[in-house]
Amino acid sequence: MNRHFLLLYSLFCLILEATSLKCVRCHLRTQSDHCRRGFGVCLAQKHEVCMSLRISINDVLQLSYMVCQRFCKNLIYSLNNRTYTHKCCNYDFCNFRL
Repeated sequence: MNRHFLLLYSLFCLILEATSLKCVRCHLRTQSDHCRRGFGVCLAQKHEVCMSLRISINDVLQLSYMVCQRFCKNLIYSLNNRTYTHKCCNYDFCNFRL
């Protein structure tokens, strides 16, 4: 009985892992296209999507931040000569090239 339960549980975990949304994670990506801090992949939990925050000056990317995010909203705003672009998406690795 325990062996069957363990097999079914392992199969369930494998299916759940295969269907989870995968997002790029980088806590500090620089203009030269290198992740300086926190590079990896995050698996979105319930109600999470992939998110990218890009900070630019005169349309030139200065840095970006990418994670799995809950309660994500697309928005663009400007402050102190910088443009902040916050984008959300929901397919695997979609936040890498937003």
